[in-house]
Amino acid sequence: MERTGPRTGPPVRHSGLLAVLSAVLLAAGTLAATAPAAGAADADLARNGGFEAGLDGWSCTGGSGTVVSTPVHSGASALKATPAGSDNARCSQTVTVKPGSSYTLAAWVQGSYVYLGASGTGTTDVSTWTQSPGAYKQLTTTFRTGPATTSVTVYTHGWYGTPAYHADDLTLTGPGGDPVTVPAAPAGLRAGAATASSVPLSWTASAGATGYRVYQGGTKVMDTTGTSATVTGLAASSAYSFQVSAVNAAGESAKSAAVSVTTAAGGGGGGDGGLPARALVGYLHSSFANGSGYTRMADVPGSWDVINLAFGEPTSVTSGDIRFSLCPVAECPNVESEAEFKAAVKAKQAAGKKVLISIGGQNGQVQLASTAARDTFVSSVSKIIDTYGLDGLDIDFEGHSLSLNTGDTDFRSPTSPVIVNLISAVKSLKARYGEDFVLTMAPETFFVQLGYQYYGSGPWGGQDPRAGAYLPVIHALRDDLTLLHVQDYNSGSVMGLDNQYHSMGGADFHIAMTDMLLTGFPVAGDQAKVFPALRPEQVAFGLPASTQAGNGHTSPAEVTKALNCLTKKTDCGSYRTHGTWAGLRGLMTWSINWDRFNNWEFSKNFDAYFGR
Repeated sequence: MERTGPRTGPPVRHSGLLAVLSAVLLAAGTLAATAPAAGAADADLARNGGFEAGLDGWSCTGGSGTVVSTPVHSGASALKATPAGSDNARCSQTVTVKPGSSYTLAAWVQGSYVYLGASGTGTTDVSTWTQSPGAYKQLTTTFRTGPATTSVTVYTHGWYGTPAYHADDLTLTGPGGDPVTVPAAPAGLRAGAATASSVPLSWTASAGATGYRVYQGGTKVMDTTGTSATVTGLAASSAYSFQVSAVNAAGESAKSAAVSVTTAAGGGGGGDGGLPARALVGYLHSSFANGSGYTRMADVPGSWDVINLAFGEPTSVTSGDIRFSLCPVAECPNVESEAEFKAAVKAKQAAGKKVLISIGGQNGQVQLASTAARDTFVSSVSKIIDTYGLDGLDIDFEGHSLSLNTGDTDFRSPTSPVIVNLISAVKSLKARYGEDFVLTMAPETFFVQLGYQYYGSGPWGGQDPRAGAYLPVIHALRDDLTLLHVQDYNSGSVMGLDNQYHSMGGADFHIAMTDMLLTGFPVAGDQAKVFPALRPEQVAFGLPASTQAGNGHTSPAEVTKALNCLTKKTDCGSYRTHGTWAGLRGLMTWSINWDRFNNWEFSKNFDAYFGR
């Protein structure tokens, strides 16, 4: 969360930088070249590469693609795809190939910054591009498949902020893959420890499967690409039966043998903290001012169910000594007195609202590297909670607050002191205040969803040690956690469970990022280390309240699409979720102040959507 306006950064659009990139790519030999001669047994494996059958076989992000009759390279049709906002108009198809074989990918393209590439090769994924508008030009690249690769994804895309591009006569030349057959039914279906509302399942992989379908009582409840899944939204003390089938391009297998499970009694983990079924969470700039202006606690509208006071900050990075005070009069001329503030907090609580102290933010780096810092953290945070009569704690550790030491590779048993001490400190606070203690977290995507690809410095070192560093904290505290609301903004593109990259600013990003939390995922791709799904009532997603509040603002219409997809499985666009979660808790925004600055657009849309 930021005290100031949004960060600036990619995408790159400046001609000078693109010229440098072009030079680098030329040096690497990745720009267009003459295709080598195909072997006698090679064939064009791309389906409908000339787009004569419309978009048959192709999938274009965000509905960005269409087929036009002019301009074309040959035949009667060509692809036209239009980048918009954070969508680069990526059109792709998956092709069956042979392992350990060489392929040539080529296409004729027209437009500025048009890309052609292949992913999932099992060796080195390739791409090539042109920045020269004008007549059609041919792009060509080659690759070799890995020893176990049986399919690759070929694609074209444009660039952010550029006009529409055209593509035609795309070919993938090389040996065809073996005919695809329906996989066998998965074996070894077993259930893990059930909570009151969820059951973790795992099974043995079926040869040739590209995905699996999970059935509950004969009804499909989710799809997954891995060999584990957590079924959520179940009733306590209830018996359920589950089966799994395997799928690929040839079809779906028979269902596995059934496994029967009875859910636990009680609340199934952390309580809801007395939140309504649909909750709106907002940060209130209480200790500072910025361009959005200061908002008094008493002036916060009733739309907000959780009000996070921004921010409690440490006296030094490693002290663990957290301090909070109201914004100085010199910075915030309309700030209320401390007595008025405390009275307003009580009034909000009397109206059923929760008021929390948020620790960290963009400037408040907190590293509990020692047990002394841990203990100081507990005592100083307790003092803030007691002084203002607050309901709990929001952990908003950003920047370099959390990182994993080399060799700390399993999120289920962390060893890094800053991780271990934070978990211990929060458990101490929960024990001190009891079941009504509200615990929320607001990590950035880098610290959570990026863990699907990278975790810490990696098995051989060299990666950013912060990658996925929130995962052990969330996992260890999942039974104490009231609400997780990841910041779906100020983020780079992140790979979803569809193994495609998703960019912020539209419904697709929120759908993909939230689906990961509600489905679970293998950390760093390791199927033996699966981060289990959270319960829907523990999950919200975070957005900027206005264009001034942060990069990645999402229009109300796109927010509505994301909510529809996640809770009703309608308006889902190109990303296919692995379930439907009617119990999704709601939304978080940075911030209440910025929403007020923007005429309350964010909260009004939330209230209208849920009929509040």
